Amino acid sequence: MTARIDGAAVPTDMFIGGQWVPADDRMPVLDPATGSVVAEVASGTAADMIRAVDAAAATGPGWAETVPRRRAEILRRAYELMVEQAERLARLIVIENGKTLADARGEVAYAAEFFRWYAEEAVRLDGTIGRGPSSGNRILVMPQPIGVSLLVTPWNFPAAMATRKIGPALAAGCSVVLKPASDTPLTALALAELLRSAGVPDGVVNVVPSRRASVVTSAALADPRVRKLSFTGSTEVGRLLLREAAARIVNCSMELGGNAPFLVFDDADLDAAVEGALMAKMRNGGQACTAANRFYVHRAVAEEFVARFSAALGALTMGPGLQPDVRLGPLINASARDKVGELVEATVGAGAKVRAGGRRPDGDGFFYPATVLTEVPDDAPVLTEEIFGPVAPVVAFDTEQEALALANGTEYGLVSYLFTGDLARGLRVAEQLESGMVGLNQGLVSEPAAPFGGVKQSGLGREGGHDGIAEFVEPKYVAAAW
Repeated sequence: MTARIDGAAVPTDMFIGGQWVPADDRMPVLDPATGSVVAEVASGTAADMIRAVDAAAATGPGWAETVPRRRAEILRRAYELMVEQAERLARLIVIENGKTLADARGEVAYAAEFFRWYAEEAVRLDGTIGRGPSSGNRILVMPQPIGVSLLVTPWNFPAAMATRKIGPALAAGCSVVLKPASDTPLTALALAELLRSAGVPDGVVNVVPSRRASVVTSAALADPRVRKLSFTGSTEVGRLLLREAAARIVNCSMELGGNAPFLVFDDADLDAAVEGALMAKMRNGGQACTAANRFYVHRAVAEEFVARFSAALGALTMGPGLQPDVRLGPLINASARDKVGELVEATVGAGAKVRAGGRRPDGDGFFYPATVLTEVPDDAPVLTEEIFGPVAPVVAFDTEQEALALANGTEYGLVSYLFTGDLARGLRVAEQLESGMVGLNQGLVSEPAAPFGGVKQSGLGREGGHDGIAEFVEPKYVAAAW
């Protein structure tokens, strides 16, 4: 089945073994800007997931034996098709996700780059040969595809989170089953169609949308043919999946939650800091694991930073993402909007001051305004929880060590941001920040050629860069003598 969305036919069935397969159950996909249903999409069962694993297992050996250059050419063609179809895909993302058209266009461009990067990596997956220093034996190490891979992706970047996993998996020679978020399955299904057009053999990429996320993922993790789980989502769900994966010792990559600190020192370029804060906080309306969550600003410049930042956020036009002048779209659903509102109300109730926004608008859709809070108590939930919305709590600090203690005082460690005019200080602080990534005078760290991932409760492994393809191979060691 297909649905007519924004003037184009979009597939709405499962994609298994190269075929569009209907499901006994279907689930609604809502437009967050209006709350209205835009399509009914197949909702797979555990049996459907096993059918997808069947297809991936049957085609996996052939794909693994496909010469790297051929795999690279297919990925390169997928990149080219994404570029050609960029506007259609961007508009589809806006409709099911709610982000602004500018954000969606940026996501599609970023997502396509993973296909291009891993097209290049596919032909550079080299092994090594050496000699044991004591035994004299030859040490041969050859990277081999890990096997059938289950990819579970979130709703906030429905294209990029899929290509960031599919690209390296295919480059390494693995077949995959993708379980996209139930809020945003349409983009994943459009990507399946695109990959088939690019020449991916039937069964190598399978997509099973489902509202029964725990049921279908459990079915896959219990199947001995599934050798890899790559998950992006909340830390809470990640813990549950790790427990399930432990039963069969499934290899896991986990990109989990964040609570990113944004540090502004007294010698920072405030124009650059405000611009970086806008980027780090407001990308996708704050609905990103990399979003700046806590703003720590040196007391000497705190008031000026707050004034400039509040003015910049207050000037953002809020509305449906397809409108060209809109800079802030809706949140993904009603529960996300309500959670953000409750965090703000609780923080204000504890004594914080609202400097911008802070009040949910009337009308349709899941909107919440860009909000700045000051005088925030140290134990306020808005500082300890991942906000996932356009809310910026600002806290003043006095010393570098105090800033580091505040920044590192969390169980999360995905990304940190810092702005300073002193490069030595910047590098010194970056070394001491407990996070897998640091934006030094930068409000955006995502880059297909760089290793993306966190420490502490923010995840395991890395995506992107050379490290990303290594997550989908096992190094086999052969001892030989001649």
